[in-house]
Amino acid sequence: MKRKLISTLLATAMVASVVVGCGSGGESKTSEDATLEETGEEAEAEEEVAVTTVGPDSGTHFDMWVFVELHSKFYADMVNKWNEANPDKQIQITFTTYPFADMHNKLTMALQTGEGAPDICDIERGQFPNFTKGEVQFYPLNDAIEQYRDKLVDSRLEIYSKGDQIYGAPFHVGATVMYYNDELLSSYGIDYKTIKTWDDYTEAAKKLNEASNGEVKMTSVDTGGTDWLWLGMAEYQEDWSDDDGKAIIPESMKKTLEMQKEWMEEDLAMVSPDGHVDTEGGFQNILDGNIASFPKALWYMSRFLDYMPEEQGKWAIAPCPVFEEGQPRSVGIGGTGTVVTMQSENPELAAEWLAYAKCSEEGNIEIWNQLGFDVCNTDVWTNETITKDTSNKYISFFKTNPFDVLNEIKEEIGAISVNENTFTLGDYINTTTLNEIFEDEMEVEDALQELQDYMDVEQG
Repeated sequence: MKRKLISTLLATAMVASVVVGCGSGGESKTSEDATLEETGEEAEAEEEVAVTTVGPDSGTHFDMWVFVELHSKFYADMVNKWNEANPDKQIQITFTTYPFADMHNKLTMALQTGEGAPDICDIERGQFPNFTKGEVQFYPLNDAIEQYRDKLVDSRLEIYSKGDQIYGAPFHVGATVMYYNDELLSSYGIDYKTIKTWDDYTEAAKKLNEASNGEVKMTSVDTGGTDWLWLGMAEYQEDWSDDDGKAIIPESMKKTLEMQKEWMEEDLAMVSPDGHVDTEGGFQNILDGNIASFPKALWYMSRFLDYMPEEQGKWAIAPCPVFEEGQPRSVGIGGTGTVVTMQSENPELAAEWLAYAKCSEEGNIEIWNQLGFDVCNTDVWTNETITKDTSNKYISFFKTNPFDVLNEIKEEIGAISVNENTFTLGDYINTTTLNEIFEDEMEVEDALQELQDYMDVEQG
């Protein structure tokens, strides 16, 4: 049986044994890089520890841990903006950027021992449920976020909550959209704007296959990522976790995989090099013009700018097709929730600054400008000085405006559960099930039955 495993499998297995049941945003890929890819914040883990301090020595001092250096640069700017606006509440923050696994492991140990935790910390979405089991050791952010609450996307707050308490501040929505190579499709007489359903998509794929003599595929299917499955679940408003947190296999998962298997059998799609599109092989496959479209979260825009700049002006962003018209057309994927730990000596001030940095309109404008994320404060979505700024590198890159698409689907962005059980489910799907179906040509029903049998044992 073929396997598209990432080289850091063993390292990640060690992480999983230390951070019980850790998950990568529900998108388990058995590697740190894959986890970061699903987070949507950086394709590569930081390899060395980096430390910087920002703010006056006279200010209240906080320690903050992150796993992506770009985060600390954004936060540093927000420290300076805060200090300018709050002369009576000056703060100073020392940012430490750790490698992904090291940071989450260190935080686990610090919380378990009751000492050594930072005041503030980024936590990847898939890791988050491991830190909210039992008595939560984070300071609730409800009061600090309240002034921004009616502007924020509720589903993104919910994934960092337990009961009525919000423990994490989000970076982005992670709304899944369809990326279409309009230049390529148009050259073969295909108008992506006419595609509304997956049946439409399949017909366009057949036309493309015939017109290109099989040289261009409509898309690629993943053997190392569950983005497609999340989208299918969201469209049918299903989940892979029941009310008790037990992982399940919904009917929509079968529908999605059977559709993709038919594409493969009819030569309409190819297997994603390296397992998914957010890899070096995935980028090259796009650059080579081998595929004409794929679904991915809006944060993938940065991958075009960073790794495929020559694609500027070719690609359009649009809502995803659906199985049945009227279904929701998106799902939120990835994320980082930022917490204030109960070991902080001044958690109220830390929470106030954190809410300002990640939830205010001012902070969200900086998140968009610096990181290119589809931000959670919806005031930004209608701020035309931002959304119509054609000098912005993200807006100018694509043939369609990402904010136009985001506003069109804003009521249709589903959320999928992430917990230790769904991590186990996703991990098996990515290392075994998808490979069985798309590489070994196993029937979908047989592969899912094997998956079900495995989960029955794992969950008792």
